[in-house]
Amino acid sequence: MSELKASLKSGGKFSLNWSYLNAIANGVSAIDLGALALRNLHDAHQFVREYGFDLDQPAAPALIRRAHREAVDFIVHSFLTPEQARLIPRDVTHPDDPLLLLVYASLRGQHVDVRRMWSCAVLKVMHGIFYIDNNLKLRHFHAIRAQVFGTLDEVIRHDGDRHYLTDGEVCLPMLHYDRKDNKGRSSILLKLLQKAAYLAADIFDHLGVRLVFATRFECLLALRTLQRAHLLSVTNVDAERTRNTLLDLEAAKQIFNKYRAQLEHSDDYPAGLLQIMDAELAELAQPQTRCDNPHSGSGFNSIQVTVRKMIHVQQLDAGPEQDYDVGFFFEYEIQLMDEASYQRSLTGPASHDAYKKRQLDTARTRVFGRELLRWIEHQPLNPPPATERASEARMEAAPVTGR
Repeated sequence: MSELKASLKSGGKFSLNWSYLNAIANGVSAIDLGALALRNLHDAHQFVREYGFDLDQPAAPALIRRAHREAVDFIVHSFLTPEQARLIPRDVTHPDDPLLLLVYASLRGQHVDVRRMWSCAVLKVMHGIFYIDNNLKLRHFHAIRAQVFGTLDEVIRHDGDRHYLTDGEVCLPMLHYDRKDNKGRSSILLKLLQKAAYLAADIFDHLGVRLVFATRFECLLALRTLQRAHLLSVTNVDAERTRNTLLDLEAAKQIFNKYRAQLEHSDDYPAGLLQIMDAELAELAQPQTRCDNPHSGSGFNSIQVTVRKMIHVQQLDAGPEQDYDVGFFFEYEIQLMDEASYQRSLTGPASHDAYKKRQLDTARTRVFGRELLRWIEHQPLNPPPATERASEARMEAAPVTGR
């Protein structure tokens, strides 16, 4: 065994990659980086190993190739026009080895910058795909969905086309009931790519329900109903992700106390009285503006509660001493809206389509980076075929070799 000796000597030029080290030391998101810091394929193999892939396993290279293909397709169909799609170098869309993209993403210089920028974009999307494919909660999604909606079905009842929220005593009629069973794969990927924390944060709206009532006061009574049925409690609500842009609770308390006796003595459902209370609430309430989602449009009002639920899945390799199923927390959303807010959400800046468009624009900017976006904008509308550009790029760029 050779003796260790302190030294600063290195095989090449002694230098520091300041931008990359800054990202590590100061917590810059990977999606906001414009380049990696790998020297060759040897570095790329080490990077991939620490990332979590054992390349000695036959399945690993195939998984990486499949993710690369999906990432390219996602970029082409989500972020680019057909003319722009032809701008991607063939070295990036059809590399001999997808690991080469890690090296391409690290090279800077006049003749390789375009390839670097496109490689970075594809790698960012691949990172999101690997997150989705290796998220254990998503693997148990069928069990999660059954348990979440099993609980919700105990309080949400149906009579023909009518829907009601009930705790066994109070029974609130709903105008609309929307159930989100699962976000599509592309939708999950898009949301991951536009989030400020990239993949450090979970997606909290895989599952959820939207309950729409005639008035805001009924949304308040719905909160009470959900609380009395124990679907909502201070212990299972994610306080950091709860958003209320619908109800001024202080104003609502004043009006509720004013009309409480009339509510208690109503023989029939007091729809007219609730409308009167809502009109007074509109006069007295202050706007509720606590919303940290930059893509929510003006005029979108709701109470959005993120609920933690303990999910149990059977442990397949449990020993005889294991007499309790494995559990983990899963978070889903309950959204409450009144009819006026719901109607505003169907059109204009508060609509879902406008919301998705803002999400798409944010994700596109973060995946491409402003440098690549500027380059795309300055390219001719009818560029030459990708094969010709890739051939030119290979002639200009220095060869990449392993060590």
